[in-house]
Amino acid sequence: TASAPVMCQHCAEPPCVDVCPTGASFKRADGIVLVDRHSCIGCRYCMMACPYRARSFVHEELSEQVADVPRGKGCVESCTLCVHRLDQGDKTTACAQACSHGAILFGDLNDASSDIARKVREIQTTQLRADLKLDPGVRYHGL
Repeated sequence: TASAPVMCQHCAEPPCVDVCPTGASFKRADGIVLVDRHSCIGCRYCMMACPYRARSFVHEELSEQVADVPRGKGCVESCTLCVHRLDQGDKTTACAQACSHGAILFGDLNDASSDIARKVREIQTTQLRADLKLDPGVRYHGL
């Protein structure tokens, strides 16, 4: 079987949030699933609960930290959809901005007039492990 790295799917029903004993794993009102590194005790329950294996554990001290996106030894982390950029008013993620081929789109699927919602209506997309009924916010084309 083949495997590939998968980003956090930002599920509407995130199992990682349900199992977190401290509330460090949480879902924002806008649907972005995050880990509060100050509350994370490193138990890794969220890693075990994630069917996408999209979380990782920071084993080493980190240097040259980016002030807007602090990371910490002993904490779990995953893709944040560049929440620091969005909170500052940017409209997209770094990966979508860097993708010169337009293969990565970012936006609000709940906004029918957004580019991403329009694209999802126009082409066939797939949710990974849709059978789990977690309603992941990430869609793939061509799988």
